[in-house]
Amino acid sequence: MSSTDLSVQSLFSVRGKIALVTGGGTGIGKAIATALVHNGAKVYLAARKETQLKEAVAELNVQGPGSAHYIVANLSNKAGVDSLISALTVLEPSKTLHILVNNSGVSWGSPFDAVPEDKGWDNIMAVNVKSLFYLTAGLSSWLAKDATATDPGHVINISSTASVSPHVEGLVSADGSGTYSYNVSKAAVNHLTSILAVKLGPQKIMVNAICPGIFPTKMTAFGFKSAGEAKIAAQQPTGRVGQPSDLAGLALFLSSPASAHVTGAHILLDGGATLSSQGVAPKVKL
Repeated sequence: MSSTDLSVQSLFSVRGKIALVTGGGTGIGKAIATALVHNGAKVYLAARKETQLKEAVAELNVQGPGSAHYIVANLSNKAGVDSLISALTVLEPSKTLHILVNNSGVSWGSPFDAVPEDKGWDNIMAVNVKSLFYLTAGLSSWLAKDATATDPGHVINISSTASVSPHVEGLVSADGSGTYSYNVSKAAVNHLTSILAVKLGPQKIMVNAICPGIFPTKMTAFGFKSAGEAKIAAQQPTGRVGQPSDLAGLALFLSSPASAHVTGAHILLDGGATLSSQGVAPKVKL
């Protein structure tokens, strides 16, 4: 990119880039993968469920102009991460990657005194935090290969507004149940993003986190079914929940030369809901 070329086509270009999106078969991951494919990138979608991956890839390849491919992967442990990297090596023997979207995530809701250790804590931290670390570390040399100061490699970690909220019960959780471990895991994702930004910056790899608010996904399906979208939307400052275009715009920015000097950012994508929920502190008489 020329230093004087400020056109949208140049600044936000991902054409010809190679990307890996974990959890790419549905929801937020699929929305980001769609944005990348629509703008000419070659995208690998990784997830556990092959049926969903096949459907997503078929849909995206019809749309183009980029291409979509899939790898079945279970990122609940390091062995699963290593297996994904091995499979990607077969498909990309040059070991080149420009964009990594760490989107795979799971949640667990339980009453405060009944959170199971394995599914409620261990699996949440393994998928949401540990796999992100091992996958980024394992692919860091790939991301650095073509990286330059004006067109660096990009890592996008999908966090959540839950990462900055102490409230674990709400419209998208069952009455009396809280997402204790999920909130903690996403706070860890934010701090790990900062750590990785410092570590990988000298290799010209930018690492940032997107913190989505309420989007209609599998993870929020319970809330949308029980409370209804209208009730949820009414509590948002913008009067609506998130939609794919919101994710697409931010993901394209964080995947392209436009964000070549942005790293370590944790960007709230919630229409102002998190800030609005904090309210205004009452005045204190001195």
